Amino acid sequence: MVDPLHLSRVEPRRFFSSHKSLVTVFWIATFASLFIWQFGGVSGRGGALYRAGSVFWWGTSASPGGFPRLRPVSFNLTDFGAVGDGVTMNTDAFERAIFAISKLARKGGGQLNVPPGRWLTAPFNLTSYMTLFLAEDAEILAVQDEKLWPLLPPLPSYGYGREHPGPRYGSFIHGQNLRDVVLTGNNGSINGQGQTWWKKYRQKLLNHTRGPLVQIMWSSDIIFANITLRDSPFWTLHPYDCKNVTITNMTILAPVFEAPNTDGIDPDSCEDMIIENSYISVGDDGIAIKSGWDQYGITYGRPSKNILIRNLIIRSMVSAGVSIGSEMSGGVLNITIENLLIWSSRRGVRIKTAPGRGGYVRDITFRNVTLDELRVGIVIKTDYNEHPDGGFNPQAFPVLENINYTGIYGQGVRVPVRIQGSKEIPVRNVTFRDMSVGITYKKKHIFQCAYVQGRVIGTIFPSPCENLDRYDEQEQLVKHSDSQNATDIDYEI
Repeated sequence: MVDPLHLSRVEPRRFFSSHKSLVTVFWIATFASLFIWQFGGVSGRGGALYRAGSVFWWGTSASPGGFPRLRPVSFNLTDFGAVGDGVTMNTDAFERAIFAISKLARKGGGQLNVPPGRWLTAPFNLTSYMTLFLAEDAEILAVQDEKLWPLLPPLPSYGYGREHPGPRYGSFIHGQNLRDVVLTGNNGSINGQGQTWWKKYRQKLLNHTRGPLVQIMWSSDIIFANITLRDSPFWTLHPYDCKNVTITNMTILAPVFEAPNTDGIDPDSCEDMIIENSYISVGDDGIAIKSGWDQYGITYGRPSKNILIRNLIIRSMVSAGVSIGSEMSGGVLNITIENLLIWSSRRGVRIKTAPGRGGYVRDITFRNVTLDELRVGIVIKTDYNEHPDGGFNPQAFPVLENINYTGIYGQGVRVPVRIQGSKEIPVRNVTFRDMSVGITYKKKHIFQCAYVQGRVIGTIFPSPCENLDRYDEQEQLVKHSDSQNATDIDYEI
């Protein structure tokens, strides 16, 4: 196996052959682990899924029908008259089953088992102390008629429907003010059937902002594990102002083109969250960490913080593998993003903001990130000028500081780094260490910077911009930069 620590010290000519081995090994190891988990580690033959912290394991008890039992009481969807033929509307069955579970909170809640079949329904709400378990080959289908989707007020930290003023469509599966909710299964799926929504959006036929596939708001102790989410009308999984959220062993899918705004996972003003061991391929950002929009987010004042993102494979042909912002007005703090493979995408990891956002992005760590066939690898953009209305303060400048990139590898990347600070929004205390990214474009200025202060430790490839201080491997200063405000941004590359 190639030693990744050695890659930053080899000459560029040797990089390409050695790094292909690294990418291959990473792919094999990651897909093998996902395969083992999906098909070996989660047997449908009895066994119960328990949680200890963020760790799951299987026991031996099972409810009738072969479903693992996670709660004292369990129900099957068919007990409430549901028909899984893909045509029959099952909204009443879901609502009656969830109402029955809502009466069991003092007894530890209840579990709703969804057996194999295609279960068409209008949007529905979850309840506390509930487990929704999707069997293998179970698929919950969202009705496509938007008249059956409820309208909700705009999110308070956005103050405006994201696409239209006024009310917004609610999510397909929704929850507010909940505690102890688990969505899991034997890789069953929730299908938003978003094709109709995407078409109407492009044709400007919708009067309200599209709804997410799953949205949980103002809730705590939430788990998503071992299910597939696909073809959302809008953002796919949107935890909003939640605490203690675990998202693990998920598959999130949408077409990589012509599926607008189908972000994979959007933590929004959330804290104490882990996102891990998952595959995401969607029509917008794979993950986008948010915390409100301009003056509304500043007033709401809830940051996204203490989030760990690890062990993911992501593809985003339109946007980025992992983004922070651009709606980050409540602040983003203490984020670790590690062990990622981002492949065949437009961008790798990105921070985006603008004057008027306010807030801050600080204490961000990117570690052990592999970039395979990308247009731009690392991006920081400070002129992402989308605003909810004219009421924002153009002097509300966000603060960007303490951002670390360690162990960044890749091949086939056109522009490895583009950090575009500005006089009003400089990027401070950025660190690069152990970086070797093979390039497809031989022109100079492929490590682009503007208004950036920070340092490079050791030797990295490609050569860094002149804005950054140079340190040796022992972190001793070699050369101090006096060009922190230099600008070398070229969007023609």
